[in-house]
Amino acid sequence: MNAGAQRRWRVPPGHVAVKCAAAAAVTALIVLYSHDPQFLFLAAAAAIGLNALALRDLVAPVRLAADGDGLTVVTGYAGHRRIRWDEISTIRVDERRRLLLHTRILEIETADDLYLLSAYDLGSDVHDVADELYRLRARTSR
Repeated sequence: MNAGAQRRWRVPPGHVAVKCAAAAAVTALIVLYSHDPQFLFLAAAAAIGLNALALRDLVAPVRLAADGDGLTVVTGYAGHRRIRWDEISTIRVDERRRLLLHTRILEIETADDLYLLSAYDLGSDVHDVADELYRLRARTSR
């Protein structure tokens, strides 16, 4: 990758489709079971949550972008922040094992913020993304 190239990592389209389908299904259940107030409350809460997650994936599918000048990361619900390479203090992968779960999170640390991205956010293994970020940062810092 040359210094002028840009690389983007995004939520996989399949995950977005599943979230949209689940949101539509739960929303349809609200209409079908509107006579049951308890079910209606639970289904409405689930529908709001699923619709919010699906909408975020549609509005801001690219969670991380890198180029010769730095990174652009998603912040908040669907905002973006541009970070120059010299503002980044650490790029690392945090791995934890608890019970039967094994989690890997890409951490991008600046002086005032910490950005956490999972493989579900990036559509790639976090180790591969970290390696690519290390290489791009090394090429541009010369």
